[in-house]
Formats: sequence, structure tokens, C-alpha cells
Amino acid sequence: MEEPKGLKVIAERLNLSESTVSRALNDYRDISARTKARVRDVAEELGYEPNTHARRLASGKSDTIGYVLPKQDGQLTETFLGELMAGMAKTLAGCGWDLMVLAPQSSEDELAIFKKIARARHVSGLIISRTYIDDPRFRILQDLKIPFVSHGRSNESANSAWLDVDNELAFVEMTSYLASLGHRRIAHIGGAPVYNFARQRADGWKRGLKDSGLKEVAGYAESTELSFEGGNAAMKRLLALDEPPTAVCCVSDVVAIGAMRAIRDAGYLPGREISLVGYDGLEIGSLLDPPLTTMSQPLQSAGSRLAEMLITIVEGKSMPADNQELFRASLVRRGTANPPFEGVPEGREKHRQSINSNVGGFES
Repeated sequence: MEEPKGLKVIAERLNLSESTVSRALNDYRDISARTKARVRDVAEELGYEPNTHARRLASGKSDTIGYVLPKQDGQLTETFLGELMAGMAKTLAGCGWDLMVLAPQSSEDELAIFKKIARARHVSGLIISRTYIDDPRFRILQDLKIPFVSHGRSNESANSAWLDVDNELAFVEMTSYLASLGHRRIAHIGGAPVYNFARQRADGWKRGLKDSGLKEVAGYAESTELSFEGGNAAMKRLLALDEPPTAVCCVSDVVAIGAMRAIRDAGYLPGREISLVGYDGLEIGSLLDPPLTTMSQPLQSAGSRLAEMLITIVEGKSMPADNQELFRASLVRRGTANPPFEGVPEGREKHRQSINSNVGGFES
């Protein structure tokens, strides 16, 4: 059945316009859920399937969306990227699109990929992530006229499509939660300050301290690569201070897990002598002993929404600036965040001496 004829039959059956039927099948937001369900039921009954591939061939557009993997600055978790891309792939497949994963090794490599896409048009749009505070990719992609959506914001994203979590608010809530448990010495292990999310999370930690009537303590703000090794090394530096923190806000779950290892190596118990809160809500955190308290963000639904936003832009259903969404992370209370420990761990001085002589990388 050809698509125009199919739309007409469905429209006549339901006493709707062909435009409404088309918008329902393409999941437009201005069509009610009830109408969408009625249209899909009749479409299924008639065996009707929109020929999206043929339609894109006629328009000269590819049926492929690209996801640009962040350039590795440390250890990216397969779980984080896997969940994000699973959401993208599921939504794209449901709309008849394919997902292409692009893995540039440098900024120059990334620029070459963008220029190739602009020439060949073998990819209809891009999803980028790990945004910088000042991110040249926004201007480059706009100049090359490549539709894109970013997972994260930057100073360049005012007129672009983006989906982001409220990073600052998440760390305000994280810090305030630790303060509510009675902690007064709360440190922060953050990411490289060039990343927008790292700045936002550090700002949230500072705001959380202020809101709780606490002051920043010298040496309590650490910056590290987003890896187990980075978290381990940063935590060792915090433990080597004359007065170590009793609680730590970590920029990611991976960093928090590395920090937990440093705490154990120093003879402390995570969640007992030193409390920790991670960020991302990765499943691995629930399997630790004790399970990691974290701020969770819905990665699969974020991937799905990124794909939905980009499709509407590529197909001309919306403008980039109409697709800007901010959502909240949620606190998952587990075993690593508790009131401050009142005693002194056995052998503390011995372990402190060991720390001071071994501030370095992650040990397996």
C-alpha cells in the first residue's frame, strides 16, 4: 500500500484529516495520546507501515543519526555510554532510523569528521556530549549546517538544541543532604574545569555549603580525570590533609568508586568514617559493599529524548532553539552516606604515614 493512499484510508476510517493521521504516526506532541493510539490501532489493522526510507531518499536525506563519542580524557564507563546509546538506538529504530557511533581521537579528527558529514550528507544529524564551557563545536556545526543536539550546555548553546540535567541543583542537594546528616567538613572531587558540567557541579557544592551555613575549607576542592584512578588519587590527597573531610561529593560514580578504594586502603570504612556520594546512578554502585549513595540521572530516557529532539529538527518539525530541556537528578540513598563517625579508626596514624608516602595512582 502506498503511503498517501494508506493515510487516506486511515483518515476516512477515523474521520480525521490526513495531516492529523500523519502527525499521530510521527508522534507529534500536539496530538493527544488517545488519538495516537486510535491511529496506530487502525494502521496496524490495515498492515500500514510508513515508508520512511523511501521518503528520505526522495528528499535526499540520510536515515542515519550519528553519536559523537567524547574524546577520552580518562576512563569512560561502558555502563554510562551503553545506557545512553541504548536509549538513542531504541527510539531511532522505532522511527526507522539508524545510529552511527563516531569516535574521534582528537579535536582535529572531530573537525575532519564534521567536514566529511557536511560534504557527503551520509548522516542527517549529530548528537554531541561532554560539552565544554566554551565549546567551538556549536559554532562549527552551525556553520556547516549540520543539525545537532547536545547532551549538556555551554556558553555557545543559547540558540541550539540541548538536553541537560540541572547539575548545580544536584550538587546543592547532595551537599545539603550530607550537611543534614551532621557533616561539617565536606569536600568535593570534581572533573576538569574546562567541562561545563564540572563547573556547574562545583558551583552546586559551593552553594550547598553556603546554604548550610558552612565555609569552604582550604584543600577540600579537588579536580581529577573522570576515572577510577583519578578518584583514587584525589581521595588520597584529601586523606593526607591535616584534617581530612568527613564527607565527599564526587563528580561521578566512577570517581566515587576510586575514592572508596583509597579510603579502604587507608584503613577507613567508606560510609562509616568517611561518607561519599557519587553521581550518575550507575547500576554498579548498587553492587558495592556498602552500596554507593548517588545522584541518579535517567540515562536511557535521556538518550531516547535526545534522539526524539534531533529527529524533529532534521524533519523540519521544530527549530533547534525550541528544543532545550532541563531535568533534575534524584538522590538514591544507600550505604555510603551516614552521620559523621564519632570515634578514631584503629591504626589511623600508621595509615596516614602510608598515605603521605604513597599519594599516586590506583592500585588493583
